[in-house]
Amino acid sequence: MNEFLHMGGYAAYVWPAYGIATLVLLGLLVATWKGLRNAEATLKALESARPARRRTRNAGRKPADQNAGAPAEASEG
Repeated sequence: MNEFLHMGGYAAYVWPAYGIATLVLLGLLVATWKGLRNAEATLKALESARPARRRTRNAGRKPADQNAGAPAEASEG
């Protein structure tokens, strides 16, 4: 086990590299969590500030008989 921890004489380089990599990854994890919390709070504030919209049954649809009263165009053929 002692031989593994000494890493063949390179332990002075290997273990700090592992430590720095671990610190960087933990820092990224914390920053991501904080960013997520901020984004969720912003979204909640924006959604609560917006007035509620009524949903209609045919929202966004064209009525089928919209052009029913319009005169038909004569096509010359």
